[in-house]
Amino acid sequence: MPYSEIPLSVSRFMADITERCGEARAHWAKNFNAAFANTLLTTVKRLDDGTTFVLTGDIPAMWLRDSTAQVRPYLPIAKNDADLKQMIAGLVKRQFKYINIDPYANAFNEEANGNGHQTDHTEMNPWIWERKYEIDSLCYPVQLAYLLYKITGETEQFNQDFHDGVKKIVDVWTVEQDHDQSPYTFQRDTWRQEDTLTHDGKGTPVKKTGMTWSGFRPSDDRCTYGYLVPSNMFAVVALHYLEDIYTTLFDDPELVNHIRRLRGNIKQGIADYAVVSNKAGESVFAYEVDGLGNASIMDDSNVPSLMSAPYLGYCDKEDPLYLATRRTLLSDENPFFYEGQYAKGIGSSHTPENYVWPIAMAIEGLTTNDKSEKERILDTLVACDGGTNLMHEGFDVNNPDNFTREWFSWANMMFCELVMDFFDITIDSHMPENTKETTND
Repeated sequence: MPYSEIPLSVSRFMADITERCGEARAHWAKNFNAAFANTLLTTVKRLDDGTTFVLTGDIPAMWLRDSTAQVRPYLPIAKNDADLKQMIAGLVKRQFKYINIDPYANAFNEEANGNGHQTDHTEMNPWIWERKYEIDSLCYPVQLAYLLYKITGETEQFNQDFHDGVKKIVDVWTVEQDHDQSPYTFQRDTWRQEDTLTHDGKGTPVKKTGMTWSGFRPSDDRCTYGYLVPSNMFAVVALHYLEDIYTTLFDDPELVNHIRRLRGNIKQGIADYAVVSNKAGESVFAYEVDGLGNASIMDDSNVPSLMSAPYLGYCDKEDPLYLATRRTLLSDENPFFYEGQYAKGIGSSHTPENYVWPIAMAIEGLTTNDKSEKERILDTLVACDGGTNLMHEGFDVNNPDNFTREWFSWANMMFCELVMDFFDITIDSHMPENTKETTND
């Protein structure tokens, strides 16, 4: 059943944030409370089987990616709230149930009702809303399972579905290191070319690099080149989480060896193929590459993005290669960086020109140590909410009353996480044992 009222622990947390904001930042508190409550009251559904279904918002389906991001800011509260902890564990269980149905799908129905894009030319079934293969759709459930364990001590999410799903994830990422051997194809009858793959559904050609291939970006738009660098970074972190789980909680040396080999290959592939030169001749990360010499210098607003690398736990905020990349992304060299009368930030091919995304703006704040920058971004986000007290998918930098998606839970919770971060309530995504990947080795 959906939440009919806000749990007491969440209400107390909202009151604490309100007090921290004080009069000077009361506008933050108003939006924080609206967004933080909205996700529980409108998107979270506890099911009879002990799992949790989380709507993305205005689409009646659950995305593996979005659902993780939607509940992540509740993790600090769940440490001392057994019921909230159970809700999140239930989400992990449902995510891995879905991964076992099809590890190539990105979004699922609550039941096997045949809703969604059933006419797409790929291996659909009634559980699947959409089957756009995106690396991050497999990273996020691993991240949530691991952070839930690390922050709260909960281990019930590590059930048989989890173990079976992990093996499917590792197998898919291994297969997709050589995409020519992949069984996956995807085509859609549509005028919007970003929604379908070229070359008979296989996507543009790639060469083996050690990285793992992705058909689509976390925006659900197709990749221009098949190796999506920020998603490969996220895979490195997720594999490190799995290595920790299967060496400290479970004894599976064969799986651990497979995980280590795969992680090492992907990390080396990033080092060998994903570092390119920007217009100024500086070394930066490319957004996508194909191993054949083609690369794109850009970023997209959805996470994983290049901007989000420290947030994902891949590198430090002060890493020199990351900082050079960041400066490039926040300049006109990034075709999706927009600046206007009311806001500046990163947008997406998924929305109109000059529309920036609150998700990307929140990530910009979460990946800087400069409190004044965090404050500037939070002030802008609240001022550009279109009078709704909630975040949207994207809005026009010259007229914030023009926006896409009035109801977008992922954006709401990214705003909340930035408010929490400003007050030093953080969720550490970095890899265990202080073994973050260095970007210059």
